[in-house]
Amino acid sequence: MKTLETKLIETLRRGVEGTAQRVVVGLNWTFVEGPNGAGLVHTPARGTEGCRSLPDPGSYQGRALDDLAGLTGSENIFERVLGYAAINAHHNRYDLEGVPANGLDMIKPAGKRTVVIGRFPELDEKLPGAAVIEQDPGPGDYPVEAGAELIPAAKYLAITASTLSNGSLAGLLELAPASAVTVLIGPSVPLTPALFEFGINTLSGFVPGDTDGIAQRVSEGAAVRALKPLGRYVTLTSN
Repeated sequence: MKTLETKLIETLRRGVEGTAQRVVVGLNWTFVEGPNGAGLVHTPARGTEGCRSLPDPGSYQGRALDDLAGLTGSENIFERVLGYAAINAHHNRYDLEGVPANGLDMIKPAGKRTVVIGRFPELDEKLPGAAVIEQDPGPGDYPVEAGAELIPAAKYLAITASTLSNGSLAGLLELAPASAVTVLIGPSVPLTPALFEFGINTLSGFVPGDTDGIAQRVSEGAAVRALKPLGRYVTLTSN
């Protein structure tokens, strides 16, 4: 029987085509440019479990996007991230239409019944009192283990897209009640309505525009703030 994670990956890989015209692995972001779109995924920090050098540098650019997408099953976390960036290069197309909204605006404050996976900028102002779950919890945050209790009771659930590449998204979705409004947020979100099949209501991601500028900034260690002017935020909803 297929796991939910396997089904997620198979769904995301469906229809992926074209060639990786450019691949950049930067300090903060990994970037793959395809013929019709481009994808960004957060580069894992040094010290992350399984974090080691890419095995075949110099061989990724020019490969089929679907071939790179197969790296989502790699034991090397840098290759896994590269695989998800290739998937995004297919789905996050330059001509994709959607609402230019912030995904957090789809979430309402409901105390601890608003659960947020990952600490987003300006979170405390937008969603005061929300239960924030972090891998490295700060003051007032909850550890990952608290998700087993908090998520099943959630009315609103905001999830960072980094959970896809680190392999935790499927487990979080399995905990989420069907009644919850679930939003996947961040530049790493694959903008495909196929994800609505998994109980996600809203996808809020990023479509690169100036690919030359983004590639340069990624190679120079840019944070997301430096990339924002070179693309556009796109939000898709299931209804």
